[in-house]
Amino acid sequence: MTTTPEAEVPDLTLHGLLPLSETAELVATELVGNAVRHTKGPAALRLRWAGRVLRIGVWDADPAPPAPPLHSSAEAENGRGLDLVRNCTNGWGWYPLDAAGDFGKLVWCELLAA
Repeated sequence: MTTTPEAEVPDLTLHGLLPLSETAELVATELVGNAVRHTKGPAALRLRWAGRVLRIGVWDADPAPPAPPLHSSAEAENGRGLDLVRNCTNGWGWYPLDAAGDFGKLVWCELLAA
């Protein structure tokens, strides 16, 4: 039996970030799910809160860039993940962790607190 990977987001309410928690969980789950589904090897989730910005980053060992958002229809069952991340956050992107691609990449997004 296979299960859908889910990101375990720390309880943001402990830090007074309840308004961001639902969106943070949604996009973190999507980014971790993409790393698990589309790459081989380990993946890691990192959250950083600074200057009223919650940055969610997912590292994976594959240096290949993520597929660009597809602007898929709402009925599509696949291919909407990064489109969802783009639409639910205040910014997203990715970068390789070294020039040779030996250390994989980081895909990130940011949520701004009101």
